Amino acid sequence: MLFRKLVVAGLALAAFSTAALAQPAALDGQWRTASGNLIVAIAPCGEVRCGDVAQVLANNSMQAANAPSSAPPANVGLRILSALTPEGDHWRGRIFNRENGRTYDCRVRKLADGTREVRAYVVLPVFGRTQIWRPA
Repeated sequence: MLFRKLVVAGLALAAFSTAALAQPAALDGQWRTASGNLIVAIAPCGEVRCGDVAQVLANNSMQAANAPSSAPPANVGLRILSALTPEGDHWRGRIFNRENGRTYDCRVRKLADGTREVRAYVVLPVFGRTQIWRPA
């Protein structure tokens, strides 16, 4: 009886581990931000995932699609996403907003069409803003 419980527990752990290992690949890659300003490369950085600026395309403000921004221009290598860890059907971590210089909690989720839903928020996801990032 104890052997059977150990086998079942081992199988459940193996299934969970396999799902957790498969999940990170869904996030990695290069993504064009909602503003079209940047290409962000998401990749492993230690035990977590991070997203750094891989290419600067423009310097438009997020408030108005074609308005010049007063934010300092982004540089290649600037860390935009940090400490992303898998949590259920999404990733949770931090996102840097260069327009105001603040870092927020964020949630990143893969959508059915292959895009990524990036939601920056304060305290709870309900108090946030969502962007859609597209493959670069």
